[in-house]
Amino acid sequence: MKCYSDPILLDETHEPALRSWVESANSPDADFCIQNLPVGVFLCPGGARVGIAIGDSILDVAQALDLGLFTGSAAQAAARCRCGRLNEIMALGRPHASALRLELSRLLRVGAARQPDTARCLVAMRDAKMRVPAQVGNFTDFYTSIHHATRAGRMFRPDNPLMPNFKHLPVAYHGRASSISVSGTLLRRPMGQSMAKDAVMPAFGPSRRLDFELELGFYVGPGNGLGETVSLAEAEERVFGLCLVNDWSARDIQAWEYQPLGPFLGKSFMTTVSPWVVTLDALAPFRVAAAARGEDAPPLLPHLHSAEDRQWGGFDIVPEVLLQTDSMREKSLPPQRIGRARFADQYWTIFQMLAHHASNGCNLLPGDLIASGTVSGPNEGESGSLLEMTAGGARPIALPGGEQRSFLEDGDEIVMRARCSRQGYASIGFGECTGRVAPAPD
Repeated sequence: MKCYSDPILLDETHEPALRSWVESANSPDADFCIQNLPVGVFLCPGGARVGIAIGDSILDVAQALDLGLFTGSAAQAAARCRCGRLNEIMALGRPHASALRLELSRLLRVGAARQPDTARCLVAMRDAKMRVPAQVGNFTDFYTSIHHATRAGRMFRPDNPLMPNFKHLPVAYHGRASSISVSGTLLRRPMGQSMAKDAVMPAFGPSRRLDFELELGFYVGPGNGLGETVSLAEAEERVFGLCLVNDWSARDIQAWEYQPLGPFLGKSFMTTVSPWVVTLDALAPFRVAAAARGEDAPPLLPHLHSAEDRQWGGFDIVPEVLLQTDSMREKSLPPQRIGRARFADQYWTIFQMLAHHASNGCNLLPGDLIASGTVSGPNEGESGSLLEMTAGGARPIALPGGEQRSFLEDGDEIVMRARCSRQGYASIGFGECTGRVAPAPD
């Protein structure tokens, strides 16, 4: 491997001059160029299959293995893909996943000797039905944006918006794994109990303050045993890759129920994830310093501090969220971008999240999903939820055609995207994470 001017190791798979014989992967705006090669799970007549995204196609890993296209550690990793989920390859760890990525890059690049055999393993992405890529045993949602925490807190505690523990540890709650759904799944407006302003008694009915949360998540690779901890230095080897997450939120239900134990029915009705997992290897060129903590920040406790994490724990990923209403679709108006932020602005890194999660001996499992919480930035237009954008509904956002939104209405569709760009490297993307709101049950 070749080491550049920073300690992040890069290899031949990151070379910006690489081109694929899959022509759609060579477009400047392609999410799934040959330098990316994200992994996911798709359905075919024979069942679930692990695939690699390349341009507008998917490479069937098990079929490529049957054709003898992999050797050594790459073949061992590919063999773990036969079960039609990613948990087994996640459990192997980064060296095997990196070996598979390297051989895939060599098979898919221009001039590959076995291009005809590899071409037999391609499936058109438009014909594929995607699944949640791993069997998620546990889902944890963090709260790591100081900008989101401050804006949201100001609505309820104007004089003290940031809770005193925020700068000491990454705050989180345990979410619902069973309702994690793949991009494109219809969201049924949740029912629940809420307490209207000035009401004497709560009422039960459809949520009227339905919101999205623009987040990034990561899947755990090799886990740890019950009672064992994971140091910050070890955390990177326990992360398999990242995805987009929409942590849908019923703000009215949430506001009534969350004290004293936190989110419950206002969150558990559905969480949407993007189908493709962008590996840490693909993200290596986009590693940056962790966000500045500020002059008034308390010292980090030992399990949350390392010089390497401060220097390279961040990721220069730019996620964005778009909204399209029924009326916009009828008028052939495209989704309108309503928010955009930098993941590098998150106060806590993903490695701090993982190390803190395991610091009490909690046993993380391969395929566990850990989300960042809302990704928001310091500036106007960098909010990752309608709660922030509209100041709790007080300032509706304007949409094309004269519509406004304080919170989501039936028929609204949320589209989330993310890209990484850095001069001298190929830009890569995450694909889309979408969901449309359907009416509540009768």
